[in-house]
Amino acid sequence: MNPEIFEELRQIVGSDNVLTEKEDLIPYGFDGTAAIKEPAACVVFASSSEQISQVLKLARRGKTPVVTRGSGTGLSGGSVPVKEGIVLCLVKMEEILEIDAANLTMLCEAGVITKAIDDAAAPLGLFYPPDPGSMKISTIGGNVANNSGGLRGLKYGVTRDYVMGIEVVLADGSICWLGSKCVKDVAGYSMKDLFIGSEGTLGIITKVLLKLLPRPKAKKTLLATYDSMENAARTVSKIIENQIIPCTLEFLDRRTCQCVEDFAKVGLPTEAEAVVLMETDGYPAVVEEEAEKMAAIARENGALNVEVARDESHALKLASARRSAFAALARIRPTTILEDVTVPRSKLPDIVKFIEQMAAEHQLEIATFGHFGDGNVHPTFLTNERDEAEMVKVEAAMEAIFEHTIKLGGTITGEHGVGLAKKRFLPEQFDEGSMELLRQVKKALDPEGLLNPGKIFDPA
Repeated sequence: MNPEIFEELRQIVGSDNVLTEKEDLIPYGFDGTAAIKEPAACVVFASSSEQISQVLKLARRGKTPVVTRGSGTGLSGGSVPVKEGIVLCLVKMEEILEIDAANLTMLCEAGVITKAIDDAAAPLGLFYPPDPGSMKISTIGGNVANNSGGLRGLKYGVTRDYVMGIEVVLADGSICWLGSKCVKDVAGYSMKDLFIGSEGTLGIITKVLLKLLPRPKAKKTLLATYDSMENAARTVSKIIENQIIPCTLEFLDRRTCQCVEDFAKVGLPTEAEAVVLMETDGYPAVVEEEAEKMAAIARENGALNVEVARDESHALKLASARRSAFAALARIRPTTILEDVTVPRSKLPDIVKFIEQMAAEHQLEIATFGHFGDGNVHPTFLTNERDEAEMVKVEAAMEAIFEHTIKLGGTITGEHGVGLAKKRFLPEQFDEGSMELLRQVKKALDPEGLLNPGKIFDPA
């Protein structure tokens, strides 16, 4: 990169906010995705939309790629740097600008930590439902850019369902506000939705207007254990069939249970083939009724045991079994590849069985957990990226899982995004007309291809 660009960047954001030394750049050369790395040329910390606008105008003059980054917790390689490009980090844009209790909204900057949003809403009796597994460290800008999901997605939906407005800086430096506080607003195209889930390829999200909900009055947590994954999946189907929509319906397979119990000591049965975490929330009477019905349905469908949380402390302990799954599995082998596929709920037993077959066929260790309630499964490869022969088998198993997912009417990603890790599989899910539409949108908003180039798909 031209050294003159470094000096101009320092003039825009200040010398302390531009990193160019090799040692300082190392942490920004990768995100949460295993085995995908690229050295950053420089890292710039912006603190305002105006600074970001100036950085993009400078980048455009020099035809320099720009990759936006939050906390770097992504699992698809979406914030991995581009060679000779600028990494634009927004973690210093961390202010909650407004909580409007009258309109149930919150306006915040892109660098605000996700959990901090719900924590700020709680004293007012309000609630921000999306809860990705990285909520304690991920930023809301990254959540919006990837349309993040979470454990409460079945009942409450994903990030997109709570975005009422966003401020975006476009590739030419233009600053745009899209959306409003109005519950009903159909003026013009729904442009904000174009940027939600765009993974930083169309514009840089700088501010977000979020919808809040009244905080649930009560919650009940249950943990059911099974001797077969089929019984666990059937329980989930029967709960939905009985018109119960829990806020959480999560599962862990036996390998995951073993790792979590060794890591967190929460009392999980390590010999069970599957564990299902169920949570219902709302008005106390409804919560009690739904909890009783779910426990009964679980027992009717082969649950070996159903444990009901005694109090809030016990509920948090049970829920931590699922929330600590990734951290627990990451201790087993040098490399942990957390994948993400989604199938129609009726196909859950099929995809879980297929993952087990791939593990046996390729002699790999694959633990599986995820969101049974919305069909989102996380096959997690426990491997070593330095073992080239084993990584060849990992790639073969992963490709087979993606292909089988598509055959089942599923999608290659339910919440992690496409990024670098899955872009070669996207044309298998999308037809050529759909791929061309993606290219046309990208070309219209970023004609020189400077924003997060090479992510999601390649140019024609």
